[in-house]
Amino acid sequence: MRGKKAKLRTINKDPVYDSFLVAKVINQVMVSGKKTIAQKHVYRAMEQAAKEAKKEPMAILEEAINHIKPQMEVRPRRIGGAAYQIPMPVSARRQNSLAIRWFIEAARSRPNKEYHTFAEKLAAEIISAVKNEGGAIKKKEDTHRMAEANKAFSHFRW
Repeated sequence: MRGKKAKLRTINKDPVYDSFLVAKVINQVMVSGKKTIAQKHVYRAMEQAAKEAKKEPMAILEEAINHIKPQMEVRPRRIGGAAYQIPMPVSARRQNSLAIRWFIEAARSRPNKEYHTFAEKLAAEIISAVKNEGGAIKKKEDTHRMAEANKAFSHFRW
């Protein structure tokens, strides 16, 4: 490894739910530094999803993120001129960040015809993640499938 390890930045909890998870989701949704707009979208989506599922907004978001978190992933490693995809367990911090990233990418890639606002897309993605379906869950399953397929190379793990 070259250079120093990056210092961990501390982020503030979000003002409504007093949660680091919601703050991270808001920061990931934010585009061009427009945090208040991102907050509106996330809070509306959480309220809408909670109303549809008849649960607490915070509980439903946590459940959705927990369903998306990957346990294994593949990482490339060069051995003797060939790059092998080696399955490795995912650390808790990386599980969270991957789950949030995949969740928001999946919401963004939903078609515009069905939904009028981004909040509606986010809410739909939360609900589908709770039901173990949707784009983010598909991404997790693909990652696990790749790790399973490359299990033969796990002895190269470092």
